[in-house]
Amino acid sequence: MTVLTETVARPYEQPAAVRSQVTVPLRFPDGFTATAEVMTFHGLADGKEHLLLGLGQWEQTLLDQGPDGAAPLVRLHSECLTGDVFGSERCDCGPQLREAVEEIAAVGGFLLYLRQEGRGIGLYSKLDAYALQDAGLDTYEANVALGRAEDERDYTAAAQMLGALGAGRIRLLTNNPDKVGQLTALGVDVTEQVPTGVHLSEANRLYLAAKRNHTGHTIDFPAADLPAVALPAIDRPAVALPAIDLPAADLPGAAAAVPTHDELLARVDALVPRLRERAGETEELRRIPAATIAELKAAGVFQMLAPKAVGGFGMGLETYVQVVRRLAQGDASTAWSVGHLVEHVWMLARWPQQAQDEVFANGPAPLAAATGAPPGSAEKVPGGFAISGRWSFASGVMHSDWALLAVRHGDVRLQCLVPMAELELLDVWHTAGLRGTGSNDLRAEALFVPAHRALEWNLLAAADNPGSFIHPDPSIHIPMATFLNMVAPAAALGAAEHALEEFRNLMMVRRVKQTVEKRQADSPLAQARFTQAYGQVATARLHWEEAVSVVSASFGRRPVAFTDEERARYRLSLGLSGQASAEAVRLILTGSGGSVHRLTHPLQRIQRDVNVLLNHASLTMDPILEQAGRGLLDLGFTIPAEQF
Repeated sequence: MTVLTETVARPYEQPAAVRSQVTVPLRFPDGFTATAEVMTFHGLADGKEHLLLGLGQWEQTLLDQGPDGAAPLVRLHSECLTGDVFGSERCDCGPQLREAVEEIAAVGGFLLYLRQEGRGIGLYSKLDAYALQDAGLDTYEANVALGRAEDERDYTAAAQMLGALGAGRIRLLTNNPDKVGQLTALGVDVTEQVPTGVHLSEANRLYLAAKRNHTGHTIDFPAADLPAVALPAIDRPAVALPAIDLPAADLPGAAAAVPTHDELLARVDALVPRLRERAGETEELRRIPAATIAELKAAGVFQMLAPKAVGGFGMGLETYVQVVRRLAQGDASTAWSVGHLVEHVWMLARWPQQAQDEVFANGPAPLAAATGAPPGSAEKVPGGFAISGRWSFASGVMHSDWALLAVRHGDVRLQCLVPMAELELLDVWHTAGLRGTGSNDLRAEALFVPAHRALEWNLLAAADNPGSFIHPDPSIHIPMATFLNMVAPAAALGAAEHALEEFRNLMMVRRVKQTVEKRQADSPLAQARFTQAYGQVATARLHWEEAVSVVSASFGRRPVAFTDEERARYRLSLGLSGQASAEAVRLILTGSGGSVHRLTHPLQRIQRDVNVLLNHASLTMDPILEQAGRGLLDLGFTIPAEQF
């Protein structure tokens, strides 16, 4: 018997050879430039078109790489079309690529651009995984749910490329211990692991948390900046995903849990990039897209003010207004509609038990529109009321199952709770700004409303409302008008903060005609304009925080009530916050050039949205100044205090 043996070479020992080399000048969006020697190869193990970029004094570092010399600095960068090309903030790939080129060029070494999109699962599968992440999975769980490995990348070709240049000893620029382990196993001497920077954004914080917690990436950042674990989604609906069948019940984190203030805000922050992506669609549809509504429900946003007894979070004003503000940093129309839908859940929790049993029967966040402009009429009939009217500005109506309608019965103002299916929806919301709110009109003629779904407005709006005797949650005791005045200022502030961010990004790359600077940011006049806009946003924020603090200070009293001076202070602060937000946006638009007025640019949408917000009663300055002046001078209001 003859025994045949064979020696199997390690992948690193399977030779690859340079097939071409070309000089390519590089320029990044922030103006940084470098020169790279781009090399292609024959004989790579996976047959893919990987690239190696020689940067800086790379040839000299190869000569110096002996035991006592400095090894070349190397970065293995896996291709990321969304991050590298389109600037997606869902990951940190684009900033890492930019950082790596500069770091390597300064000392000499190589950037290996590896065609391993989505940790090796491919572009389409990566986008499918994004959809699963939107439903609550982390970046690794999403890959597994698609039937793929958490990370399918293989660095054999990288080792071959380094071997073809004789780079057997390197310093590796990475936070990923798996890269060090694979290269070492493939025969590359990694003398040092050099960490990359932490490119944290509101959109990628959960992604970075998963990398740190799940695979031991060496990401060093304050614990306050990132949750220790990925946050579960709440009340997750079934999500339609391409090429997979994954019921919501199979997703982790489906059980409802009450998040902390910071946890809920982190969930909202993670939605902001997608709100920006869908802002044009939201405006075109004149309503919030279904995908956004599903994500908001999954994050638990609609149940934040619902009492804990019905499955809500029982949160307070401070969380609520911060959520509206941060949603507006993505899209003001979404922030406006969501702010009111959340507020209306809180209003429903103020009703008597029979009505609450009806509306909360299907979950802790029944969606309802509310409008009182103008009030309809009500006629007493056996068992209840017959109501008629046409109600305008029904914010949230396109997503609601219920409507809260104001009517008058003689001298008494009532609020009636009506199923949307019984009302006529009039498609009339064609506006210059806040188009995505879809705040259409409602109409009814002699519609019967049972007595348990009609309640006197003064009783509903009071601190001692029927719901306050049912639920111990502190927010149920807050007078109604307090929350009603908060949405528009929070939305205006968030929109202005978004505008300032867009302006800064624009200044870093924009070349202004008839000037000598290569970019707008280098102009002293442009710097002054940015500073003015920044100051106006800071002023808006400080006034807004002052108003919130005045309102919050009243919550410890029983009954919860304002003095005239306190009411004047918080209403004036909200009005001044809105004015400063609008002025910041005006300064930004006038310094941003003509291209920002294209309908595809976010700044023109922000300007139109803020202009409409300023016409809301909570931000209309003439009556605010008049009544606030009377309150501050102790002259008494000329209108009922609850109407101011």
